[in-house]
Amino acid sequence: MSVKIRKTAVWVEETLVEMGKTITPPTRKAVAVAVIENPLAGKYVEDLTPLMDIGAILGGLLGSKCVAALGIKPSEAESYGKAAMVGENGELEHAAAILHPKLGGPLRKAVEKGAALVPSSKKMGGPGQVLDVPLGHKDAAYVRSHFDGIEVRLNDSPRANEIMVAVAVTDSGRPLPRVGGLKAEDAIGKDGLK
Repeated sequence: MSVKIRKTAVWVEETLVEMGKTITPPTRKAVAVAVIENPLAGKYVEDLTPLMDIGAILGGLLGSKCVAALGIKPSEAESYGKAAMVGENGELEHAAAILHPKLGGPLRKAVEKGAALVPSSKKMGGPGQVLDVPLGHKDAAYVRSHFDGIEVRLNDSPRANEIMVAVAVTDSGRPLPRVGGLKAEDAIGKDGLK
């Protein structure tokens, strides 16, 4: 099944100063959003394969847009996350179908590797509502400095028969991390945990 995209949006958040301290280099998060038609809106459908296939398309597309927006090589991506908001004529399981079975593989390819699970959130909502995209280190879940998130909001999305899908990628962790744990430079990235 092909995906019908109404709009996309991409932006980068860059933190230069935190608590009066200069962040060098700045911490940067990119988020890419696609607003798509929900082909299963308004009806119960047992087989969610069409949405799973759409997830595979969007994982690569949105992940690549984030890497390009940051101006980095895929190997320089440090953390990632995904989220989806379903309009009122859909169901929460539609968001799960897009995010879980097939989106992760193409996203991992876009950021090179990605041994850790991709943090995710899903919700139902309407135009202008905020969608939180959780973030975690792409190769080692125990890297606490990369537990983070970013908000996305589009004033006209998602409409009743749409799904708003977001992927976020960073080239760093939080500014001024100091809660301990495994350091990014010490992560092995073999098991997705350490």
